[in-house]
Amino acid sequence: MIYTIGRQYGSGGKAVGEHIAKTLDIPFYDKEILAEAAKDSDYSAQILESLDEQPVSSLLYSMSIGTTNIFDVSSTMPLSVQAFLAQIKTIQRLASENESCVFVGRCADYALRERNDLVSAFILSDDESRIATIVKRDGVTADKAAALMKRIDKNRSSYYNYYTEEKWGAAYNYDICIDSSIGIEGSAEIIIRYGEMKNKNNA
Repeated sequence: MIYTIGRQYGSGGKAVGEHIAKTLDIPFYDKEILAEAAKDSDYSAQILESLDEQPVSSLLYSMSIGTTNIFDVSSTMPLSVQAFLAQIKTIQRLASENESCVFVGRCADYALRERNDLVSAFILSDDESRIATIVKRDGVTADKAAALMKRIDKNRSSYYNYYTEEKWGAAYNYDICIDSSIGIEGSAEIIIRYGEMKNKNNA
């Protein structure tokens, strides 16, 4: 099975994905997607990272690239859109090359929506728990953590909604949504179990 993890900032979504990958001994891709996309395209990892899960800006154009577009689209297409397409292509390649793997964020569920072996999950939690996690993990104040949480969630939502024309975090867009207050391991175990059941039904 291929597992995709959407997540609220501070909900532990990355940790859940890492635990799934460790438990099943399968590849894990988070920011690694950017490095792989850079290998697959003419874009540098720095450019891809600067646009990572950011809302589309009409001011960002491909004039700084100066290379052939790998998707045969107009060179006037915003650089942010070209970067998104590069990541989608890379996600699809990695999913095809691996019998099973985990992707975190970057609209991976949308990129792989046609696959029967996909398990798409969304990880969420209450604001108080998320703020506490961010404070501990990032070493910032509670006020700073709350501001980061709101800003990054807004960016992720805008990014997902724009490219997929769906609603980020809406339960109907995912196979399963989990409140990570049950713990990282517990959340991962539920997703793994769901994948086993789906795989059995697909057999």
